[in-house]
Amino acid sequence: MLEYKFDTQLLIEGTDLDEDEINDYITEHFRGDCLLAVGDEELIKIHFHTNEPWQVLEYAATKGEIYDIVVENMERQEQGLKG
Repeated sequence: MLEYKFDTQLLIEGTDLDEDEINDYITEHFRGDCLLAVGDEELIKIHFHTNEPWQVLEYAATKGEIYDIVVENMERQEQGLKG
């Protein structure tokens, strides 16, 4: 059993985005691991393992337009099922 079962990935498109600020906010406010927040002032890629992916999506939507959203259930994948 995984501690955090949802692999959450998305892109944030906006202006004046700060990957360090986004990384720090997610780290401080959401439970999870394997966080990557990389990009530039106009586009940030987020990758995060969590049990509450909707919280990450809600926050990201406050920073800009979100798209290419993927939420996969890693427990199902581990069992050989579609995630």
